[in-house]
Amino acid sequence: MILHELLSYETLRLVWWVLLGVLLIGFAVTDGFDLGTGVLLPFAGKTDLERRVIINSIGPVWEGNQVWLILGGGAIFAAWPQLYAVSFSGFYLAMFVILVGLILRPVAFKFRSKREDPRWRARWDWVLFFSGVVPALIFGVAVGNVLLGVPFRFTADMHILYEGTFFGLLNPFALLCGLVSVAMLTMHGAAWLQLKTDGDVAARARRYGSVAAIATVALYAAAGVVLWQAVDGYRITSAIATDGPSNPMAKSAQAAAGAWLTNFSDHPWTWSAPVLGLAAPLAALALMRARRGGLALLASGAAIAGVILSVGAAMFPFILPSSLDPRASLTVWDASSSHLTLFIMLVMSAIFIPLIVAYTSWVYKVLWGKVDGAAIAERRGHAY
Repeated sequence: MILHELLSYETLRLVWWVLLGVLLIGFAVTDGFDLGTGVLLPFAGKTDLERRVIINSIGPVWEGNQVWLILGGGAIFAAWPQLYAVSFSGFYLAMFVILVGLILRPVAFKFRSKREDPRWRARWDWVLFFSGVVPALIFGVAVGNVLLGVPFRFTADMHILYEGTFFGLLNPFALLCGLVSVAMLTMHGAAWLQLKTDGDVAARARRYGSVAAIATVALYAAAGVVLWQAVDGYRITSAIATDGPSNPMAKSAQAAAGAWLTNFSDHPWTWSAPVLGLAAPLAALALMRARRGGLALLASGAAIAGVILSVGAAMFPFILPSSLDPRASLTVWDASSSHLTLFIMLVMSAIFIPLIVAYTSWVYKVLWGKVDGAAIAERRGHAY
């Protein structure tokens, strides 16, 4: 209990904001190459054997990678209950589409090899493509809408009302963010394939990954310019108690042109995030061209981290702004669970997250090395 007393409510809120970012980056970096590999499957693999090589490169690890998604959802539910209520209900159809894609992936893995018919397998290959590109796109679209502001408000008795529609989420800026996500994860998947395969598959992955890296830089830069010139950010216009009870309506806020750039002006060190988001894809491009698959994968992972961190740096302390009533926007300081809840969750996270990281690292070490196409052809040593 001494530690509980030493960690103030303000500190715990900030720690959980950081942990939420860590979990999001963990999911995007690990499951991101799974999604990117699915996007590349019909193009990097031209024969059935090549496509089986691609599938087996992620087959042993994709399921474990989704632990980060579960952890992120659980953290939002327990640490930021109002964020969970608004996002998981307001984005319900979008979440459902993502889940359909993620559910179809194991189904396609299992059923693809049940028949030798090339047309049967080709259909499941396109299902795997769908399960890669659609979640990647929708995740980016969701981020774009968060930057624009989400159409929700609170009633007098603090009941949350979401007044948006699914098709309203598919606005031009959000779709641009979705394309950034698709390009970025395709680059990440290409780096993974270069690390785990060789021959023609690796060569095609390198070629498509180079295009995806260039597209990532161009689209990310374009999204930044649009955010600067055409998207209103949000800012708090009243005093806010960083260690007070969670009540979003106890503050005042407003939309303002250029507000998302305020943190970069006030804290120049935060520019390191967008710089990383632009420089790391170029590094991944150079490393892929140099056939350095492991380093290219690290560079593409750094690019993902840079993009996510740049969004967090721009929005802080906002975590979900409201376009209908800026005052109702959720921030780090007024949308969290209680002090005790955050403390108990932090203790549990300090125990289990290192265990997850250690186990994941061990699994990757055991499965290290390139996928053997000859072993697949001879039906030995591979699952799919």
